[in-house]
Amino acid sequence: MAGKAITIRIEPWSEDDLRLLRAANAPELMDHLGGPETEEQLLDRHRRYVDLSADRTGRGRMFRIVLETGGRDGGEAAGTIGFWEQTWEDEQVYETGWSVLPAFQGLGVATAGTLAVVEAARAERKHRFLHAFPSVTNGPSNAVCRKAGFSLAGECDFEYPPGNLLRSNDWCIDLGPTGG
Repeated sequence: MAGKAITIRIEPWSEDDLRLLRAANAPELMDHLGGPETEEQLLDRHRRYVDLSADRTGRGRMFRIVLETGGRDGGEAAGTIGFWEQTWEDEQVYETGWSVLPAFQGLGVATAGTLAVVEAARAERKHRFLHAFPSVTNGPSNAVCRKAGFSLAGECDFEYPPGNLLRSNDWCIDLGPTGG
């Protein structure tokens, strides 16, 4: 696939996406986030994702990233991405995060998904800024931020998962004027 443009779409998270969440819980994908979650934690996360995607108040959305394959099957689930409200430095902002399954890494899926989620967050017209907080040691996710047009605000300590301080880069993109 090298040199070939990929086409993705983001689809709202649904009850059927638990299998994708389990696949994204692989140790190699969770290495920068403190390791895999337990089954109970995954079920809790899945419920939050389903609830967030059903919410229409602008709190955020979760999506599956679908790589369009050109076949009649409609595409293949390649990863997860979303945005949600966060208080950062006393300001209400959106935060984003993603995970791309190993078979789809290095193809531009994460960057394309991030560009799509920027537009989804922008369409809400609720918060001016969207932040991403990849670990300073996560080169691929930091590259996604750069390629998607985010600006590096600097390093910070970010709590994720709760109770664990993670040395992160604070990447930010201006979503433009809000509606409120």
